[in-house]
Amino acid sequence: MARSKPLNGAPRYFAPSRPQAPSPAARPTPPRRLPADLPAAAGIGMASERARLRMVAALAQSGVRDSAVLDAMASIPRHVFVEQAFASRAYEDCSLPIGHGQTISRPTTVARMLEHALAPIAPPARASAVVLEVGTGCGYQAAVLARLVGQVVSIERLRALHEQARGNLRSARIGNLRLVFGDGRDGVGSMAPYDAIVAAAAGDRIPDAWLMQLKVGARLLAPVSEDGRQTLQMIERTSPSDWQMTRLDTVRFVPLRVGTN
Repeated sequence: MARSKPLNGAPRYFAPSRPQAPSPAARPTPPRRLPADLPAAAGIGMASERARLRMVAALAQSGVRDSAVLDAMASIPRHVFVEQAFASRAYEDCSLPIGHGQTISRPTTVARMLEHALAPIAPPARASAVVLEVGTGCGYQAAVLARLVGQVVSIERLRALHEQARGNLRSARIGNLRLVFGDGRDGVGSMAPYDAIVAAAAGDRIPDAWLMQLKVGARLLAPVSEDGRQTLQMIERTSPSDWQMTRLDTVRFVPLRVGTN
């Protein structure tokens, strides 16, 4: 692992010379079962449940092995979180518009990010783990995360999306999910350090605030724009002053913006 000392008080990290294979996840039982009484979209009904189960089966066939992640995605109705016009496509493996120039990520992207991010956390410890999500969007990934860990903190910079997510999630009454309106680049320091951090927007670098708010031994998953394309980076904090980076897949996310709107 390449190492360096902080530069002008800012942490630095470097990629290993060879990509690391993700550690295989165990097949844990979800730490808690929260009510998923989100309303069904008109005209969807039981068809959505069958489509959701087909989506989860496809995720397993694509290589997602963490059964808790698969169970969580089977329990959350994705069609509730997309625009009504796209509800019939909610369980396809594609990103969809959610308004305000933003999108909901592909199911495979969500599943793989969460599987990688939570892999270092032993199944019994997930019930007390605290995870930061940067970019609440419509609230779908936050709802999935809330099925997997003890506490989710999700921050969104667009007021309209923050309120939209609150509306989408209100009927579910998820008690272990805190929605925050603010600049995601700053993270949420009041709840740090985090057992994992996942970001749903791509900047040209990983913000220092995220690196410092990550627990030693924990992982951060975020897309980063490099040389005209986006790659999903996995950052592992190996000591108080060292981070290790592994490049994973080529991805496509909305840009990481500064400030609130």
